[in-house]
Amino acid sequence: MAFWDTIVAFFQESGIAGFFVDGGWKNLIMIVLALILLFLAIKKDFEPYLLLPIAFGMLLINLPYAGKELFVKTEVAEGVYEYSGLIGYLYYGVKLGIYPCLIFLCIGATTDFGPLISNKKTMLLGAAAQLGIFITFIGAILLNFTPQEASAIGIIGGADGPTAILVTTNLAPHLLSSISIAAYSYMALVPVIQPPIIKLLTTKKERLIRMDENVKPVSKRERIMFPIIVAIVVILVVPSCAPLIGCLMLGNLIKESGVVPNITHTLSNGLLYTVTILLGLCVGATATAESFLTLQTIEIFALGIFAFAVATAGGVLGGKIMCIATKGKVNPMIGAAGVSAVPMAARVVHKMGQEEDPENFLLMHAMGPNVAGVIGSAVAAGVLLLLFK
Repeated sequence: MAFWDTIVAFFQESGIAGFFVDGGWKNLIMIVLALILLFLAIKKDFEPYLLLPIAFGMLLINLPYAGKELFVKTEVAEGVYEYSGLIGYLYYGVKLGIYPCLIFLCIGATTDFGPLISNKKTMLLGAAAQLGIFITFIGAILLNFTPQEASAIGIIGGADGPTAILVTTNLAPHLLSSISIAAYSYMALVPVIQPPIIKLLTTKKERLIRMDENVKPVSKRERIMFPIIVAIVVILVVPSCAPLIGCLMLGNLIKESGVVPNITHTLSNGLLYTVTILLGLCVGATATAESFLTLQTIEIFALGIFAFAVATAGGVLGGKIMCIATKGKVNPMIGAAGVSAVPMAARVVHKMGQEEDPENFLLMHAMGPNVAGVIGSAVAAGVLLLLFK
């Protein structure tokens, strides 16, 4: 009898028994969702570098009773929490905004601002694409989200995962899993979402416009001065974006200076992928059944796709205005690359140009607004943090 009692006690403490308690079916749904995300990351190549650890973190945290070992959240005072467990300790890097800023540091070391420097007016297209953030912010307010929650939802339109995570962690941490998964899912769907919007807003004649292939050469001095000047000007105007812009420009300065090649290699390879794994795992671990399986999550995904669509439309309309202002010298499609999905959005524009005219090469021209979008989304995030934090 004692042996049988031991077996029963073991089963009751196992994760299998957790599926049979109240709400256990919700864990099962989350596990299925995690497996679907893993399939999309591995088989369909949907943002695999981050979606894979996010999905696995979601899988782990929804295995019944695993949370007691991995991610324990304890309220020590009203609204103040401490975290323990393996993922709990790692989560401090998300909570304190360390991982997103480190990723921006690494992104800076991999980014070539040359196309933007050689054609500075494309900075305006990166700004135009941020329209989706602020229109979606208004839409979320109308749906009774708080200004903080609306800010976190709107930033999805910037198509920049680390920025979305940083803003959400600061303003609406309870929405972190929904917003981060929505942001990275839509970034992976850039080749699906953007082409219909671009075709809707442009004519065939506009899509056939060839831009000057003689791109202005950029000197080493210009490349070095650019991150320094941008950091000074942008941070003076919007101090709250200092963590993101400061790290982005430092990473780029390290790359362009050419004096520390080993650091550049570490940033663009080892550190980038290490931090990405930690960030994804921690974000996925916040996707519990209680926080994710809500009507609010459906609204966030709907607003996220709206934000991304409006951002793309804003960039294209900005491109059309620039096309008129330059008397037809700018292909308005490059405005769609003003979202921060680097380099996917630029590749989409280039591919669409090639479909219309196989000899039309738009990639380098699209990279200007594309990298400008990284700066633009960081500035937009800074504005929202300044207003609502």
